[in-house]
Formats: sequence, C-alpha cells, structure tokens
Amino acid sequence: MTQAIKDKLRGQAIAIDGPAASGKSTLAKGLAEHYGLVMVNSGEMYRAVTWLAIQKNLDLSDEEALLKIVDELNYTVEGYTSAIEYQGQQLTTELRLAQVNAGVSQVAALPELRAKLVEIQRNYLNKQGVQAVVMEGRDIGSVVFPDTPYKFYLKATQEVRQSRRADQGEVDVIAKRDAADSARKASPLVIADGAQVVDVSNLSIEAVRHQVIELIESV
Repeated sequence: MTQAIKDKLRGQAIAIDGPAASGKSTLAKGLAEHYGLVMVNSGEMYRAVTWLAIQKNLDLSDEEALLKIVDELNYTVEGYTSAIEYQGQQLTTELRLAQVNAGVSQVAALPELRAKLVEIQRNYLNKQGVQAVVMEGRDIGSVVFPDTPYKFYLKATQEVRQSRRADQGEVDVIAKRDAADSARKASPLVIADGAQVVDVSNLSIEAVRHQVIELIESV
C-alpha cells in the first residue's frame, strides 16, 4: 500500500453493508488485513445486547431495560479487530447461539437502542491508535458514516446466503431476517446513497476483495 493510499484513508470509514450471510464480515476482515486497519463488526454489538438480555431474562421488546444493559458491555479493539467483553470475558461463540440468531432482529429494530450503538460505532474512529476503520453492518453507509466516500453494498441470492449459513453450522432463516431488517422503521437495510453495489453470488472471496480494493483506490 502506498503512502498516498494511507493518507487518503486516514480518518475515514470503509462501509460494508448488505443482508445476512452476504459475506460482509469476510470482506471487511480481508480489507482490514490488506490496509492494516481496524475491522468493526457492528452486528456483534446487537448480538451482544441480545445475548445479555437473554441471560438476564429480559423482554427483548423492553427498550428501556435493554438501553440500561448496553453500558455493561465493553467495546474494545483486540489487535485489528473489534471485540466485546462482559465482566472481563470476551464474547465469541455466545454471539452465534440459536437464541441470539432468533432475537437479534427484534432488538436491532429498537430506535433508541440503535441510536446509542451508532454513537459507540462512530467512536471507534476516536480510539487510540485507530487510523481508520472497515465497518460492516446494515446501516453503516446510510446512517453510521453517511459521508464516507467508501460505501459498498454486497448482494447475493437467497439460496447462496442460506447455503453459507448452513456451512457455518448456524440455523438462521435468511428470508425472515431479510424481511425484518428491510421493514424496520429505525435504520432499515437499504442501499446507501452513493454506495457501489457488488453482486457476490458467483464470486470467490479473493475476487470480491480484489474488486472492492480496486474500487476503493479508484475513488
């Protein structure tokens, strides 16, 4: 990577949006590794709140209760990747439990909760040692960083995405997630203004990464 590219990306966010199992995390990790940036998985924040709410037997529609537990989680950076801790323990496999998969869309639809987590997401650019971020989610280009020139929306057929979920050993009804994410009133899944759409249905991981790197460096 040239110094010119480093300077161009400094203080910026590369926004990767798209529906469930479209390859956002894989692409974001690849871009973060390529450019030496911090990769932030915004969806894990909603999953962490969902998991903690389930542990506390909270009603997932009780926004006031869920807002209170957001601050019980610690949002950090481990190396070049975002991490979430609860009582000193990093959350990993807990975030992919079937109960979390089933409840996260309901939690993510709560507007005040989304607003609070959006501020936490934006604050990653202010963390010590963070020059720029690659952030993936469903409203990164439309809400979290609407002014970034680096916006990408991944799309893939429902069949391809369902197959990817199965390969990951996860039970996740893609059609139901798509409907919930697209129909919610707060920050619905949309193609952000100015986003470049990449159809990844028939592309390898390397091909997707190469295509997006070319697009980034052409801005």
